[in-house]
Amino acid sequence: MYSYNEFDEAFVRERVAQFSQQVARRIDGSLTEDEFKPLRLMNGLYLQLHAYMLRVAIPYGTINPHQMRQLAHIAETWDKGYGHFTTRQNIQFNWPLLKDVPAMLSALADVGMHAIQTSGNTIRNVTSDHFAGAADDEIEDPRPYAELLRQWSTDHPEFQFLPRKFKIAVTGSPNDRAVVKSHDIGLRMIRGPKGEPGFEVLVGGGLGRTPMIGQVVRDFLPVADLLPYCEAILSVYNTLGRRDNKYKARVKITVHETGLDEIRRQVEQRFTEIRPTFHGHDQELLEDIRAAFAPPAFRNAPTDAHDQFYANDPVYRAWADTNLTSHRNAQYAIVTISLKKHGATPGDATADQMRVMADLAERYGHNELRISHEQNVIIPHVHKSDLPALHAALQQADLGTANVGLISDIIACPGMDYCALATARSIPVAQQIATRFDELKLEHDIGPLKIKISGCINACGHHHVGHIGILGLDRAGVENYQITLGGDGTETAVIGERVGPGFAYDEIVPAIERLVKAYLAERSEPSETFLQTYRRLGLGPFKAALYPADEAQDAA
Repeated sequence: MYSYNEFDEAFVRERVAQFSQQVARRIDGSLTEDEFKPLRLMNGLYLQLHAYMLRVAIPYGTINPHQMRQLAHIAETWDKGYGHFTTRQNIQFNWPLLKDVPAMLSALADVGMHAIQTSGNTIRNVTSDHFAGAADDEIEDPRPYAELLRQWSTDHPEFQFLPRKFKIAVTGSPNDRAVVKSHDIGLRMIRGPKGEPGFEVLVGGGLGRTPMIGQVVRDFLPVADLLPYCEAILSVYNTLGRRDNKYKARVKITVHETGLDEIRRQVEQRFTEIRPTFHGHDQELLEDIRAAFAPPAFRNAPTDAHDQFYANDPVYRAWADTNLTSHRNAQYAIVTISLKKHGATPGDATADQMRVMADLAERYGHNELRISHEQNVIIPHVHKSDLPALHAALQQADLGTANVGLISDIIACPGMDYCALATARSIPVAQQIATRFDELKLEHDIGPLKIKISGCINACGHHHVGHIGILGLDRAGVENYQITLGGDGTETAVIGERVGPGFAYDEIVPAIERLVKAYLAERSEPSETFLQTYRRLGLGPFKAALYPADEAQDAA
């Protein structure tokens, strides 16, 4: 992974010192809250429902054990002993005191981390496939490109005051695990006519109050053109993007109102103008970055221990079936650690759990961890002979839940328990759904099913691309939960379809239970997933299950 050089170190320390002075001025009253707001947002500090919240960037989801231990230290020293991993591969601390934030930022700088551009109308944390560098379907590790984009975009003078926030995601696999089609710029690595790697470039994706799937603006972009082409897109957006209405300021609206063909024409024209100004220094930098992402020294050893445990231990086998993914090295596996224990808050990890994960990555995982957009933690390189010992340690730390990709592996935003923008609770709904299906002992029979929950129309829980999406709204002071079906965040991305009227807080879990039982009754065979069944049958049988009274009335 990338390590700070002298320039990075000096840059981040300078920002910490600058913001420390701004915090002091806010505390002594020299700055009003309105004056302080843009300054704190530039440094990842939000004012939530009950307290400040500090959002820390984990670039492209990659983190080492030393950094994870520092996050644990920060959680214990200046927060309430835990952190919340987000769908943007960040971590949030929900309870810091304003006076302590400079010390937190200084502690982050000690391990090569920061909170710069985790907020504001600028280019946010560049995200990527959490299996990058390990997946067996990968064309090339996308993280060097993500790091190149991070360095280019950090404090870029032209893009610090965009019409609205801007998000970039990159994947090195034809199978999209980074939700690239829901980003302002999505970069999906493909092969060109001569087999060379390049990118399919999408623009104008995004969720929120106007969900849209990104559209292809360039079928194939050579990797050498990545920075100038992205700069061309940002430059066109910065010129055309609306500043009169923040709800229509995202690039997806710009693409929709201007038209893809015209956007493409302007981007290509701008690209032609600026491409000659890139003299190859970016490619030299990319080569240096690539060296930092060299694969670990994989060891060659028997895998009998994993095979024996898999054959004889049903608890281990259940975990292996859900939480392990094929590695490009057949002797290795990718391990996903679920932060979705039944009844727990999705994405939360205690300081002790962070230290356990750091220790395990150090002992078994070549000193590397990843954060997924699905709010789980990954150890990407684990030799199969070490898997039984790792599983036992995870169980002891209450991190051995075997549910990755199942109905209880729910994405949920903080909702009204924390967020000042939320209109309904998300966390209790996720907890109750997970607990209910654990009681029913159905989730392994149900198979792959992605539930995503948002506590407001901003869609931080990605509900639009959930197989089952739940959106919490306020209806005359009462929580009301709308359901969408058939969403998909992969390479076949689609926005889910709203089913009908919403459900009250105490009705939403029974509604999900009826929905899932309808799927079990309607699937053609046990291997047919919820999404496949929905695509085959359409909305009809699921709507009938959700609103049985309406169906009975129609029949009468």
